[in-house]
Amino acid sequence: MTTAGSAAPPRRSRHLLRRLASVWVLGFKAGPWLAAGQLAIAMTLGLLPAAVAWLTKFIIDGLAAGEAAPALLGWSIGLAAAGLATGAAPQLTAYLGAEQRRRLDRLMQDRLYTAVNSFQGLSRFENPRFLDTLRMASQASGGALVPVTTGMLDVGRAVITALSLMATLYVLSPMMTGIVLAAAVPALVAQIMLSKRRVSMMVSMSPTVRRQIFYGRLITDLQAVKEIRLFGLGDFFKTRLLAELRDVQAGERRIDRRVLRVQFLLAALSATVTGGGLIWAVRTAAHGGLSPGDVTAFVAAVAGVQTALGGLVAGIASGYQALLMFDHYAEATSQPPDLPQAPARDGNGAVAALRSGIELRDVWFRYDAAHPWVLQGVDLTIPYGQSVALVGLNGAGKSTLVKLLCRFYDPDRGAIYWDGVDIRDVPSAALRRRIGVLFQDFMAYDLTAGENIGLGDLDGISDRSRIERAARAADVHDAIEMMPRGYDTLLSRLFFKESDKENPETGVMLSGGQWQRLALARTLMRDRCDLLILDEPSSGLDAEAEHQIHQRLHVHRHGRTSLLISHRLGAVRDADLIVVLAGGRIVERGGHAELMAVGGAYARLFTLQATGYRHPEKV
Repeated sequence: MTTAGSAAPPRRSRHLLRRLASVWVLGFKAGPWLAAGQLAIAMTLGLLPAAVAWLTKFIIDGLAAGEAAPALLGWSIGLAAAGLATGAAPQLTAYLGAEQRRRLDRLMQDRLYTAVNSFQGLSRFENPRFLDTLRMASQASGGALVPVTTGMLDVGRAVITALSLMATLYVLSPMMTGIVLAAAVPALVAQIMLSKRRVSMMVSMSPTVRRQIFYGRLITDLQAVKEIRLFGLGDFFKTRLLAELRDVQAGERRIDRRVLRVQFLLAALSATVTGGGLIWAVRTAAHGGLSPGDVTAFVAAVAGVQTALGGLVAGIASGYQALLMFDHYAEATSQPPDLPQAPARDGNGAVAALRSGIELRDVWFRYDAAHPWVLQGVDLTIPYGQSVALVGLNGAGKSTLVKLLCRFYDPDRGAIYWDGVDIRDVPSAALRRRIGVLFQDFMAYDLTAGENIGLGDLDGISDRSRIERAARAADVHDAIEMMPRGYDTLLSRLFFKESDKENPETGVMLSGGQWQRLALARTLMRDRCDLLILDEPSSGLDAEAEHQIHQRLHVHRHGRTSLLISHRLGAVRDADLIVVLAGGRIVERGGHAELMAVGGAYARLFTLQATGYRHPEKV
């Protein structure tokens, strides 16, 4: 009967062989002729040491026997040719290997980020374990897989070299052949164990490395640097960074010390075998058992076999470590869909234009089973062509509701319907093309002003008239026109040569309010979308700018299906429907006048804000 323990090693071996095959398939796809060329060179180089040993033996024995120079000319030419090949082949191998690494790296990065872009939701990006897997996967690039690609060719070459030299050694001394082979076994076991420990250390240290990187970026981040200077936080974060770095280096130091001890013992074993073999060869030759050429061939064979076996052991260990790293890459690129995706309904993945409205039926949601419910039994209809305002205190679930409408998550219970169709039954990408959203935590891209707006609809990123129309709607056109290069001005100071950094025309920095208008323009690029969602669209604006933006948005939203979220209740009073969310539930709904007459939560919040403006001393 096979136990779990006895079954595990074969399963592990099969797993590693599958991973090895996967890497080699990637390598051949990246550059088939490059891989074939390296394979041919590796086989040739593998046979050269044995050829050199035999050619040297023949020359020395010929000289000892008094043969004439012409008789040794052929062996000499062969030895010279072998030397030429030995010297030239590594350079060609290095070139082919470098080119294949570049192509493999490009292929692997393509596949990795294609996989990452295929994730339709947000849950994986909030999972620390997956983030660690992703970080390890990004390190398993073409360069990191060298021990498995060109490195395995080196292993193959070492195998050929070792076999050919062992054949030579076996002819001279079968006993020494066995001793040399036996000495390689503990070296192989030790190197594999060291590789496993090294990868385990890297995995265990991954959260620490992420924290170290976070503190390093924080100290130099433009947004954070103001508070860091004001509150004197620089040394505080530096201390934390160095503490994380100290932990990482302590782990590396433990591995390095173990490597040092193991390598010292392996070197002592190798020296003992070589020394013992040399003593045996000299004594045997002294008693006429070996010729001078035999001794030369024996010494070359022992040294060559040990070098080849050492290279073989190191190559296998490095390849094993690379395959363990490749596990993370394979895991990251083979993840199942994070959200179930429906097939295209009409053959091209389109979603029908909204005609009736969007309905949430008994929607419950929480981010994790260990966390409380964020939404609890929400029933809400957003009628076609009407504006709905969503208000409530922080943590009420407003932004979560937006994420569900965009299908970044699926409800735990209940459903969301688009004209009566469950949005889980339509492709997510097609649904999102029907939606324009200004998120509260919008992005500021280190791109040009035009690109920052055009990203809202990639089909129109080169259409300057559409970009300018969106900028005017967001009241940011004039500000962009005043920039050194207008819409072609780069909104960053990160990507320039040293000589350009002092030139103001190379890039500008925007204020928070300007960035918010630019993000609003990006949202308004989707001027043909069915649902417009604005999450705090004026939170970073001054009172006058806020008034102007809401006036423009009021005109823009007229006749459109829209959802407006704002803590400034004066901005939502003209909505067709105002919905009050509290504790994940809808507690009130109606028009402004209706809700004020009821005197509930909305009326209390509106009155509180209005009193603060009119009689601040009473607040």
